[in-house]
Amino acid sequence: MAEQNKQAAFSSGSASAAGSVGAASTGLAQSIPDVRHWPHPNLSTWGRPPLNIVLYQPEIPANTGNISRTCVVTGAALHLIEPLGFDISERAVRRAGLDYWQKLQLYTYRDWADFLARNPGAEIFLATTKGSVPYTEIRYPRGAFLVFGRETAGLPEELHQAYPGRRLRIPMRSEYRSLNLSNAVAVVLFEALRQQGFPDLL
Repeated sequence: MAEQNKQAAFSSGSASAAGSVGAASTGLAQSIPDVRHWPHPNLSTWGRPPLNIVLYQPEIPANTGNISRTCVVTGAALHLIEPLGFDISERAVRRAGLDYWQKLQLYTYRDWADFLARNPGAEIFLATTKGSVPYTEIRYPRGAFLVFGRETAGLPEELHQAYPGRRLRIPMRSEYRSLNLSNAVAVVLFEALRQQGFPDLL
């Protein structure tokens, strides 16, 4: 029951458009404090992450909550492309009891164009059931951006057309649609970290 209450608190309402602009010299998006988003960015303490997880219009709050914890414990940054299917305001996150959220390197964007503008030169890889290359056969450079689509619809066709040679697939039985989003992120993220020697992890 407690977990259900947490998820309900996290999912109430919908997120507002991002008010963050600019681009860091490292290629990672910069953000400015915005009362509509949580946590308020603290760029002075954020280093360059080994990897970046990008969720395109995520819909289910529990998935994003699980992914945020995975990002915190691995040092990955989390990027959310709006619109979101839930509220990430300070009040909603506090009510949900997502303790790890306050330690998360989080960026939000109005749309895909905003994401590209604020992350120039990003090394982008799409995780999709439409991909043909197993995720283990991709070589992930440090700082790569691993993009995952919506739970109900995946990634839009324009992204598939933009990155035809960078679409990876998690092998699974053909009669089933896909893995749970948070599980898929963990599978690909840890393979990419393994290739990098699990930087700064025990």
